[in-house]
Amino acid sequence: MALTKVERRKRIKLRIRKNIHGTGDKPRFSVFRSNKEIYVQFIDDLKGSTLLSVSSRNKEVADKTGVTKTEKARMVGKLAAEKLMEKGISQVVFDRNGYLYHGRIKALAEAAREGGLKF
Repeated sequence: MALTKVERRKRIKLRIRKNIHGTGDKPRFSVFRSNKEIYVQFIDDLKGSTLLSVSSRNKEVADKTGVTKTEKARMVGKLAAEKLMEKGISQVVFDRNGYLYHGRIKALAEAAREGGLKF
């Protein structure tokens, strides 16, 4: 029997997470994408804590009207990069969370790279 989209994503996510671990110096850049919003967390897996979280529900992004979901993802990527650079961290490990590197995920990652993050 064929896998559903959710089961397939879960398998990919577990396969990725076997090899990706974040530290305090190089946190894991975890992405979650819902139908309407996009969320980003920078996670220190050694301590089990979130260093920073940014989403399209943040005031800087949510106040924009008439913006596509891909453009919101770009704004979230730039905002996340700025806030992390303020904390003095420039290198991260990108965790696409089982999503294909395409569309909103790709826009988010490219905007974060433009903002100065290295991954």
